[in-house]
Amino acid sequence: MPLISLWSSNRTAIEEFSVEQVVTAAGDGNLRDGSLCSQELRAYLSEITSAKLGEYIEHCLSKHFSKGGMVLQDLVNELGRRLDYKVTNGRYQGTSNTIGYDGIWSSPEGHMIVVEVKTTDAYRISLDTIAAYRDRLSANGEIFSPSSILIIVGREDTGELEAQVRGSRHAWDIRLISADALIKLVQLKEDADAPDTGRKIRSLLAPMEYTRLDQMIDVMFTTAKDVETAAAVETTIGGEEAGETISLTKIGSTTSKGTWEFTDAALLQEKRELIVDALNDREGVNLIKRSRALYWDAGHTIRVACTISKRYTKRSYPYWYAHHPAWEDFLSEGKKAFLVLGCMDLAVAFAVPWEILHPVLDGLNTTQKEDSIYWHINLTEPEPGELSMLLPKRNTALRLKEYALPLKA
Repeated sequence: MPLISLWSSNRTAIEEFSVEQVVTAAGDGNLRDGSLCSQELRAYLSEITSAKLGEYIEHCLSKHFSKGGMVLQDLVNELGRRLDYKVTNGRYQGTSNTIGYDGIWSSPEGHMIVVEVKTTDAYRISLDTIAAYRDRLSANGEIFSPSSILIIVGREDTGELEAQVRGSRHAWDIRLISADALIKLVQLKEDADAPDTGRKIRSLLAPMEYTRLDQMIDVMFTTAKDVETAAAVETTIGGEEAGETISLTKIGSTTSKGTWEFTDAALLQEKRELIVDALNDREGVNLIKRSRALYWDAGHTIRVACTISKRYTKRSYPYWYAHHPAWEDFLSEGKKAFLVLGCMDLAVAFAVPWEILHPVLDGLNTTQKEDSIYWHINLTEPEPGELSMLLPKRNTALRLKEYALPLKA
């Protein structure tokens, strides 16, 4: 049975396969350029988590097998996609009539990167050859300026290769990163929320002048701040709406201020993953994480923004959410899209289709804070177990019963 069919019918079993077993199950098991094996392997990699990609990369680097270098190339290119690059896979093996690049990554900002993947830096590589690949790609119209070269090496010990790059005439056009560090960048982006964070992370992979460190410090500071605040935003904004001045102090599985208690970020994410799994089963898809709250399928046609609320017992409405313009933009570009409202204490979520949500946004209250704005989504419970989305500017409500998404115990 082909790999994709196996994956669709028994994901748990496939996830227990080693990457070598995955390759064997793909197509005819013979990984080569243009093969069905290659197509199925790449399709499978586009649907698994970044954590699983990391496991496979570690296997390729620690266990020698005949196709390890080829598989590593595909894994690295998939990491590029997770960073929102448009990726063109290169050939596994070059020929006299082809340009031997491993991948071309095109960023949303317009920067293009020619990628070279190496399992080790034990052997010297010809930087002139890699630079010639870029020149030929440019001459053929396959890449455009600005462009650079990124060498991705399996091991962190890259001292010899670093010295080789620094001492060459290509020093300003080539950057070097380990596969492990690249995985960390992907995970950092997935834990963040602000749209600008991805752009700042991608800027690290392009040549940068390091005499003045302001730009690098800006990337580090804003990215770390985004990751720190993203997990708290679902609860802290609710307190702000009630007029609270909130200072968060973590205590066990909660954070508190005065009489307020906020759900731990890990519990929020656990609930979110339960909801996404339920939506996967219902829609027959495999959603992958784009950022903290945003998910999409491998083809980016099905899109989900998933936000969570605890139950508020001292308000006229039991659940409260913020819906952000960046989420709205993300959902609007999908062929099928949902805003999913999760409730920490319920075994059900509410997957509201975007075509239902978008027309009623003008009925929601909004908050403007400096250069940001968000819509308030308040759920009311007119009858036990019957939730509705308040539309205060229309003096009405949207019943949510038909959008209920039951969750597994």
